[in-house]
Amino acid sequence: MTTTPEPDPTRGRAPDPPDPGRPDDVPVLASDAPAPTRVRRFWAVRRIPAALLAALVLGGAGLLLYDVAAVRADRTAMAWRRELADALATRPLDDSLVVTVAAVAVVLGLWLLVLAATPGLRAVLPMRRDHADIRAGLDRDAAALALRDRAMEVSGVQSVRVRVGRSKVGVRAVSHFRALDEVRADVEKVLAAGVDELALAHPPALQVRVARPPRKG
Repeated sequence: MTTTPEPDPTRGRAPDPPDPGRPDDVPVLASDAPAPTRVRRFWAVRRIPAALLAALVLGGAGLLLYDVAAVRADRTAMAWRRELADALATRPLDDSLVVTVAAVAVVLGLWLLVLAATPGLRAVLPMRRDHADIRAGLDRDAAALALRDRAMEVSGVQSVRVRVGRSKVGVRAVSHFRALDEVRADVEKVLAAGVDELALAHPPALQVRVARPPRKG
C-alpha cells in the first residue's frame, strides 16, 4: 500500500514580515555604534614656573605701586626708579646693556609661551580609553622595563637595553648564541605582542638591533 505525501502548507508562501516588536529585527545603524574616544597627552601642571612668575609679577607690581603712592603723597621716588628713568632717557638703544636685557626678556617670554602651548609630561604615555570617564597613562621607564623583561625571555638573548619614546621603541640586544636573524625575528615578535599588551593609545614603532657580545682582551 502506498501513501500520498501531504502537501507542505508553507510551500509557495511569502515569508512573514518581521515583527517590529521583536528586538532581533531592529536594524543596527552605523551611527548607533559608540564613537572612538580621542586620546590626548597629559598636560603638566608646571607649578614651579607659575609660582616664580607669579612671585616676580607680584613683587614688581607691589614695589611699583608703593613708589607711585609715595610720590602721590609728596615724597621722593625711590632711587632705583629715578636711575631707571634716567638710564632709559639717556642710554641709546644699541647699548650693550639694553640689548642684553632685551634679549633676556625675549628668551623668557618665548620660554613662557612654549610652556603655555605644549603639554609637557613627556615621561607619561597615554593609554587607550575604553571608557570616556577614565584616563590612564603609563610611565616610559615602566614600559621599558616591561618590554625588557619580555625580550629577556627570548632564547639566545644575553642582555637587552630598551628605550621607549613617544613614537619609537629602540631595542639593543646582545645574543651569545643562535643566529642573529633568528634572534632578531623572535625579539620583534615578542615585543610586538608586548607593545600591544601595554594598551597605548599610539603604539610606537619597533627598532630592534641584535649584536654579538664584545670579545674580551
